[in-house]
Amino acid sequence: MKRIYLAIILVLVCGLTVQEAWAGRGKKEPNKGYRFTLFIYGNTDTVMYLGNYYAGGTYAFDTARISNKGMFVFEDKEAVLKPGLYFFVNPAGTYVEFAVYNNEKLDFHFDTEEPGWQSNMKVKGSNENKLLFDFHKANRAVFRTIDSAQAAMTDSAAFAAFRQHQMMRLDSIKYAYIDNNPNSLLALLMNATRDPDIPDTDKDGNKPGDREKWEYLMEHYFDNSRLEDDALVRTPLAVFKQRLDRYLNVYLKNAPPDIIIKYVDPLIDRAKPSKENFRYLVHTISEKYLQSNVMSYDEIYVHLVKRYIEPGLCEWMSPSTVDMNVKRADTWEKLLIGKPAPPLIMKDDKGQVQSLYNLKGKYTLLIFWSPTCGHCKTIIPDLYKRYAHYKERCDIAAYAVLSEPDDATRPKWHEFIKANHLDWINIDGGEANIDWHEVYNIETTPQIYLLDKDKKILAKKLDAETFEEVIKALEHIK
Repeated sequence: MKRIYLAIILVLVCGLTVQEAWAGRGKKEPNKGYRFTLFIYGNTDTVMYLGNYYAGGTYAFDTARISNKGMFVFEDKEAVLKPGLYFFVNPAGTYVEFAVYNNEKLDFHFDTEEPGWQSNMKVKGSNENKLLFDFHKANRAVFRTIDSAQAAMTDSAAFAAFRQHQMMRLDSIKYAYIDNNPNSLLALLMNATRDPDIPDTDKDGNKPGDREKWEYLMEHYFDNSRLEDDALVRTPLAVFKQRLDRYLNVYLKNAPPDIIIKYVDPLIDRAKPSKENFRYLVHTISEKYLQSNVMSYDEIYVHLVKRYIEPGLCEWMSPSTVDMNVKRADTWEKLLIGKPAPPLIMKDDKGQVQSLYNLKGKYTLLIFWSPTCGHCKTIIPDLYKRYAHYKERCDIAAYAVLSEPDDATRPKWHEFIKANHLDWINIDGGEANIDWHEVYNIETTPQIYLLDKDKKILAKKLDAETFEEVIKALEHIK
């Protein structure tokens, strides 16, 4: 018996609660209320939990204690269960899955015995679940045949051939269930894990190269997934979440922003008919690139906000959350790679007015830092040493802004400058031509930019080492 170990959490918020009404677009309203009875012959448990999947996670939302008739009864006359894969699980982690799908009236009776809940399961009141357990039974029969053959056959080559034949038989069984029941949850689950078959030749009969194969894979990776079906997000890890993670983190790893946008837009757009999947994709993908340390990936976050959040397509978001994302995207949009850095005019540590745009140099380092910041204490001296090493050779200027210009910090700033011999333009950020904290979105320090001769942003989110790597790459220094 497979086992899982679950943190039993009563989740009553967001999209994880079964109490939230089903809002899938273009779908019939599901039946209100549910009643599930579970009898397990030979059972010694006194309590059982009912739960569902959400993006690969497991969430318990109901509890039943054994009745005097030896049954567990889960009942809620007001709840509306969203379509997907659900499960019964005992305190030790033994579980069995079942389907809520196709608007069936949720009055199911499950009857099984110890050991082997799934293999012994009988169900009344649900064609979806009869199909699901029949499929599991057909699969187990094939594996029993393989196990018997392994015990009886002494020729390893003959057994390998036999096993291969049986695995092909498993595929035949799977595809027969899909073909005969295309609109079932079982078909959704099995189809969603299928990778596209990449053609051996293109339309002109030519063999595709690696680039062409990759492009085909990216364009068709989710062809077999019902992105318009609310049930997709309420499935185990391998069905949807894991595949999405592989798509973003493996196949699109290190891709430039325009390529990532090219492939994630159609993916999200296809999910629009499903409020559940659309919500999950917008949240997951925008959050990924919001948190990314890759200097150019903020462009992806800005694009997603402008395309989906700002136009009001994300109905689940509160007005304050929408406003927060739009405001951040508006700020980040002005700081994208290739954009001119917002002008800065402030006084230096000697009281002289210094304009960022008046600095001469092929490159300019723009730094926001504070001596009270632990990271700054480590990074700034290292950054200065590398800057000083390349300053003359690569014609680099520097504009280093104190990010906490208050009376408590200024003495520490002067001491740090002197102790570390920071002989670049040290700027007191107290008086400025703009609110640079907001304009440059200075929420953490240090923030380090590299600008070109026209003060356009070449690189950002730098540390000392990446600054040196960028300069060496730009100047072709080995």
